[in-house]
Amino acid sequence: MKQIYSIGVGLIGGSLALDIKKQDPEVVIHGISRKDATLNQALELNIIDKKAVLEDVKHADLVIVSIPVDATVKLLPTILDLIPETALVVDAGSTKLDICKAVENHPKRRNFLAMHPIAGTEFSGPTAAFEGLFIGKTNIVCEVEKTTFKLQEKALKLFTDIGMRIRYMNPEAHDKHIAYMSHLSHISSFMLGKTVIDKEKNERDIFDMAGSGFESTVRLAKSSPEMWTPIFEQNKTNVIETLEEYINNLKHFKELMEQDDFEAVFNEMKNTNHIKDILNGIA
Repeated sequence: MKQIYSIGVGLIGGSLALDIKKQDPEVVIHGISRKDATLNQALELNIIDKKAVLEDVKHADLVIVSIPVDATVKLLPTILDLIPETALVVDAGSTKLDICKAVENHPKRRNFLAMHPIAGTEFSGPTAAFEGLFIGKTNIVCEVEKTTFKLQEKALKLFTDIGMRIRYMNPEAHDKHIAYMSHLSHISSFMLGKTVIDKEKNERDIFDMAGSGFESTVRLAKSSPEMWTPIFEQNKTNVIETLEEYINNLKHFKELMEQDDFEAVFNEMKNTNHIKDILNGIA
């Protein structure tokens, strides 16, 4: 896979490009973006080797799609129309069901691999990209059986070579689990930030009193609304379900405090401490 086209050259697409180039300096990374300024920036940062347009993917060995999920749903059939029979297209979207459905009957469905690298930061754009982002991270692959074996084999080797673990899952299960593990935490962070901004009108007070706990909890509120709004829209049913459970837990915690039942408050937190054992096991 020597001719690689990255549609989207921000945090995920750019970091993938950097890691792939580190593994194989002979690959040529072509960048595609709606904004020429973004491509110029990616060139300056040595994330890509050349600028390209969508029609150029007819020369691709591999196409990486790392753009907002609503744009992926619209663009993916066209990409598959354009690529040669020997090429593979992968996407890195945070939702999978709508993306998989968009190409389920496409003549080149076998040339597509749906994946979601569970990696990232709160930053976006080419300047957010860096080498090593994916080391030790899980890459969830959906409907692998629908991708031609030779192409999936090459792609999975590429991603394991840059340090990712591979996990297989169907799109429905992926979207349900990711609503709890990622989408809910982003909403919580955004709404915590909103609550503080609405209450604390003095920005200097927020800055002076923000401890490490607040900073780490609200970190995800710096994330791009342009990226996250389509994710919430595509995964609406699962996100609403997780929000209902989360809100019920918050209400229950509030009721315990109103009842001065701090033994129960202690037990709630003590029982939840088990999360560190789970996360330590993952680490």
